[in-house]
Amino acid sequence: MDLDAFSTVHGPEWRRLEELVRRRRLDGAEADEMVRLYQAVATHLSTVRSAAPDPVTVARLSDLLARARTRIAGAHEPGWSDVTRFVAVTVPAALYRIRWWTLAVTLAFLAVAVVVGVRVATDPEALAAMGTPSEQEQYVRHAFASYYDPKLSFAAVVWTNNAWIAAQTIALGITGIGPVWVLLNNAVAIGGIGGMMAAHGELGLFLTLITPHGLLELTAIFVAGAAGLRIFWAWVSPGPRRRADALATEGRALFTVVVGLVGALALSGLVEGFVTGSSLPWWVKIVVGALALAVFLAYFLVLGRRAVRAGETGDLDADRAGAVLPTAG
Repeated sequence: MDLDAFSTVHGPEWRRLEELVRRRRLDGAEADEMVRLYQAVATHLSTVRSAAPDPVTVARLSDLLARARTRIAGAHEPGWSDVTRFVAVTVPAALYRIRWWTLAVTLAFLAVAVVVGVRVATDPEALAAMGTPSEQEQYVRHAFASYYDPKLSFAAVVWTNNAWIAAQTIALGITGIGPVWVLLNNAVAIGGIGGMMAAHGELGLFLTLITPHGLLELTAIFVAGAAGLRIFWAWVSPGPRRRADALATEGRALFTVVVGLVGALALSGLVEGFVTGSSLPWWVKIVVGALALAVFLAYFLVLGRRAVRAGETGDLDADRAGAVLPTAG
């Protein structure tokens, strides 16, 4: 198909539709004309996509049709049904799709943390790198436990910090290095602190204070790392899709993970702020932390599995995602 000739023939219809879209008021005849032109231009766009997929023309007609659709049907205003669907379907689907990536990240993180912890606990040189003996004693006997201050402001600070880390981990996923760097630093830090506490005979205190909130908090960080790496992998191995399309699709779908993690990290922040440093028995604290983790796992494994089986991916629907050029192969 000769795109220039096609544009010359149908250009007046495109310009007329654009003129009608820009008008503030339309009479009955003009409204009918706009609907007719909308249908005609939609056919033109389909023809261009299949026969001569010029990006400029496709983008122009897609934008024109989107604006015309808004004039005809009215602007979309998200209602409670949209919010409910997003929380109960879209987010769990995105989380469920990266479950194996999350498991791999979890195992790698724990392996690094354990190796670092054992080395610090058993190697005097590695232990010395954690600080002077007096600094270690101060941290083990006082600073570590006193950090967990049971109040709302502390919970808010913890939640904000962890949510920001999760968002950065996903946003930097395209680099491939960002998520690995964040996860590695956290694994080394936690392993080092655990090893130092063990070397001073306080491994039990370490596990008692970090387990209640850490079960859910670290799981959320593992999920963020998995989402970031999955975005990177979509760029490395896009499959039959163009790299740009694969990256856009996975980026939209997996950045919804941030929304799910905001809720999970808010819950872990409340546990850290009000349970970890409280006077409750240690076993009660751990049970509370385990229940918080169980709620999150049930949320994305049960609801996510159901959503994925129904064909959901966590991506936006076709109207909100925008047009994609067809590719062969």
